[in-house]
Amino acid sequence: MDMPLRSYEHFEAGQGKVTYERLVRFAEATNCDPVALLAVMAMGSPEFAERCADNKLMQIFMIALSELNEDLGEDIVYLESGAIIGGITRLCRDLAEHVRKRDTFAENWLEAHAPRLNRPSTVHLPQLKPRTSR
Repeated sequence: MDMPLRSYEHFEAGQGKVTYERLVRFAEATNCDPVALLAVMAMGSPEFAERCADNKLMQIFMIALSELNEDLGEDIVYLESGAIIGGITRLCRDLAEHVRKRDTFAENWLEAHAPRLNRPSTVHLPQLKPRTSR
């Protein structure tokens, strides 16, 4: 994280000064979502950051909002709350439906067929003779 060991120890123990820059460096070092780490405080759900670590959900969302800000500029003030709520709610529903409908063929197949490997074997392996040196 490009900081002295003692500073990192304080940071890790929750005693050091937490800045967005340090949070981003921590996220880069641990390959997690820095924006999800911030969202944990507002949501009160540390599990949320864990769940977003691989897919970077909040980082992607923040990038999309940043692009909206660049696109609309000052006109962003004309977005009505109802339109924002409706759009984000639809997005969340679509994402949930995508996850629920994902292709689970391989997971289901493995679950159904894996017990075959756990049965007691009726095959007896031949006794191996020790090798003699040549």
